[in-house]
Formats: sequence, structure tokens, C-alpha cells
Amino acid sequence: MDVDSTPAYDVNDYNKIKEGKATILFPKNNEVFYNPVQEFNRDMSIAAIKTWRDIAIEDRMERFEKSTNPNKTAPKKTFTVLEALAASGLRSVRYAMEIEDIDHIVVNDLLESAVESIKRNAHFNGVSQSLMRANLGDAISVMYSYRDKERFDVVDLDPYGTAAPFIDGAIHAVKKGGLICVTCTDLAILASNNHPETCFAKYGGNPLKAEFCHELALRLVIHSLQQAASRQRRYIEPLLSCSIDFYVRIFVRVHDKPLLTKTVSSQTGVVYHCKHCGSFANQRFGSIEVGKNQNHKYHIADAPIVDQKCTNCSSKQEIGGPCWLGPLHNKDFVQRMYDGVCKADKSIYGTHARMKGMLKVILEELNDVPFHYELSELCSAVRAPCPPLVKFNSALLNADYRVSGSHTCQSSIKTDAPSQVVWDVMRMLVKETGRSPKIVEGSPADVILSRNIQTDVSFSHHKDANPESRRIKLVRYQVNPEKFWGPKARHTEAPKAKKPKLQ
Repeated sequence: MDVDSTPAYDVNDYNKIKEGKATILFPKNNEVFYNPVQEFNRDMSIAAIKTWRDIAIEDRMERFEKSTNPNKTAPKKTFTVLEALAASGLRSVRYAMEIEDIDHIVVNDLLESAVESIKRNAHFNGVSQSLMRANLGDAISVMYSYRDKERFDVVDLDPYGTAAPFIDGAIHAVKKGGLICVTCTDLAILASNNHPETCFAKYGGNPLKAEFCHELALRLVIHSLQQAASRQRRYIEPLLSCSIDFYVRIFVRVHDKPLLTKTVSSQTGVVYHCKHCGSFANQRFGSIEVGKNQNHKYHIADAPIVDQKCTNCSSKQEIGGPCWLGPLHNKDFVQRMYDGVCKADKSIYGTHARMKGMLKVILEELNDVPFHYELSELCSAVRAPCPPLVKFNSALLNADYRVSGSHTCQSSIKTDAPSQVVWDVMRMLVKETGRSPKIVEGSPADVILSRNIQTDVSFSHHKDANPESRRIKLVRYQVNPEKFWGPKARHTEAPKAKKPKLQ
């Protein structure tokens, strides 16, 4: 339901909160949900949408120039946005004021108080009703209603908790080549083993309480997005996938390319994870064979690639997923976004330093290697002191393997080296420092250390062992942004006054 009336309000009843170019009126009675910690989310979203806009316009112009239609018309350079769960309207106000070339934004919420806040904040910031169109409605119904209308170029989902109920509607509501921005704040389900049945019901895969649990959370959400898209013969391309504080924020582009949906099985699978030593192995569900004339044949994967027990420590293994095993990011997109943030005035983004740091670490990540180890966990498995990360990385690089960190975890080790090589490095470290007397014979640590070293391990410093993001001292991993930070309480309508009882 479109809401076009001009709001009436007294500024003295509200606290003013400045973020970006917007100033919102935040009710003194906490009427509408607001979380200042999520400024980073909104800053990243603005930069990502700007980057997508530039790429989308370039793609439109390229198709226009290649077209041989004599009646062709120049493509539009404007785009539309749907914020399906808008709350105070701050995000859309910032989009309207800070992102150029937006035709209009449909700003939707289910609660009347939130819609009043949307109208009030748009009016206070001088944003016209034609640019920011407040709408009262159920997000799922609103998104489905646009399936047979003019769909949106950008659909933004930023719910309290899981985005799972809204994913299918977003796939229906977005245009070909459009952008879907998704937030999920339910990491207690996505990044732990507390409620695997709930995670499977919402996202179609099992979580793991592992060193890479936050990366797995990203891959579970992308898997859910891809499955929803495939059912509509659409394909999603992850442009940027971020694990941030207590939530994940993912940006995907949607393509109407049914042929690409055939590649999904080869980019989807499970991960086997050792409960003791943290070793892992990925099993994809399919494979692609390129035949003559570049014809593709799609095959089912062979039987499990691991034994029931870990080959490194003989402990039991657990299964995570199904999940997305393809790239988490489009590096060209991330590079353009990083360049745009570096060139931008620092006053535009309140979290400018953190944006640069996270994007730089993401650029350094190995994008074709799912999951990672964590140095302190490796050392804990064999009761060894923790060496400098640069020393461990140098050993892997000197053995002709690639290695990087992951933005999802500090002291992470993302490498294409087999687990045998990783543990050979650990065995050599223990050989240098001495075996702990606390290791019991026959224990997993004893099993690991009793195996022979098969890799030529050298700890001499490698020039690529220390990433540039660390050398130039960027803000790579955020400390707690404020006291008692985290998800705020869910917003609800104020309770209505009880009717007096009749005497």
C-alpha cells in the first residue's frame, strides 16, 4: 500500500542522529529499530551499489553499441531500488542522498510506526516522495507482486535475524543483471552446532563449529540463494561476501542464463571436518568435462573422498553443508569497489578505514580455495607453542603452495596445500621446539606427530608471507566497535492501552 501523505511531527520529540549525509529523527521512546553498529553495513552497501551501477551501465551501453537494430534507443542510466524491510528508513534516505542515478526507491515495512518514521525521515532530509516511496505491506507479498510488473534493479534485504523467508521473493522481484543485497544476523545458528536442524530447515545445509565456521555461514547463505535462483532458471554470481561482527552481508548479481544453472552442482557440495585436528576436505556433487568443440558434459561426483576417520589423527569426522563451494567474490568487482572507496572523501563514509581494510584483505584471499585453518587451533592439536604466522606461511610458500588469510578469521591460513603438507609443517615446528610431555601415547596428537615428514619444509622468510594489508597497517580485523555492541532487541509495535474494566 503506497503511503503519500505529508507527515506531521514535532522535531523536539526526537533525537537527531547523523550518519553519512542523512540525519534521522530517532524517537525518544525507541519506537523504531536503529543500530549504530550497522553503519559499516550501510557504508559498504552504498559503495557496492555504486560499483554495481557503474558496471551495469557499462554493460547496457555495450549491448546498445553492439545492437544492429535500426530503431534502437539509448538505455536508461537510472535504476530502481526496493528496501523490503526498511524500519526507520535510514538506509533508503542514505541511498537517496548519496547514490546518484536512482530513479526511485520503494521503502517498505510491515509496521505503521515504521512507515511513519520512513516518511518523517525522508521529509526531514528533503527527499521527495517521488524518489522515496513509502509503502506499508508484507515484504514477501510486496516482492511477489512485482514479478509481473517492472522489477527492481536492486533488492535490499536487511531483516532482524534470518533472511531465509525473503530470499525466494527477492529472486522474483529483481531484474536480469540486478543486484540482491542480503543480511543475516542469526550467526548463532549459521556459525555453530547449537541448532543444526534449524540451520538445515532455513538454509538447506548443516553448520559446523569449526575454525572456518563464519566462512561456512557465508557459503550456506549463498547456497540458499543459488537454490532459489536455480528453480527459476536463474543464476547468482557472488560479487562480495562479508562476515562482519555478528552478521553476514552478501551482494550477488542475478543472471537469466539457464545454461549456467547446469554448473551449480559442480560448485555445490559438502565439507568433511575432523573434530580434533581441524583437517578438512571438500566433496563437490558434480564435475564438468569439456569435450570436443567446447561441449560440456556434466557428471555426478565419485564416491566419498575421505575415510570415516581422519587420515591425519584417526579421529571422527563430521559433515557440513551442502553449501556453495564456488568463489565468494568477484575480484574485479571488489577491486573497483576498493578503488572507489580509496578515492572517496573520508567524510563520505564514517567507517572509511575499516572498509579499506576489509576490502583489501578480501582482495588478498585465495578465491578458489574454500575454507581455511587457524594457526592457534593447529598448534593446540599437537600441544605446540604458536609460531609467527609469517613463519608458517613462508613454509607453505617455500613448498610451492599458495597461501593467504581470510577476512572471516584472524590468524587464518587459507591454502591449496594438502592437509598432509600442513601437518608436515607442524611436525617440523614441533621438531624445532620439542614435543610436549603432556601428549599421551595413542592420543590424536601422538598419532599426528608419529607420522613421517614427507615434505621438504623450509622456514626461511618468503617475500609474500606478509600480506600488503598488514605491511601498510590497514584496519584488517575490527575490534569491538562499542560497549555492549551486537544485535539490538527486535522492534515491535508499542502495546495498546488496556480498556478499563466495567464495574
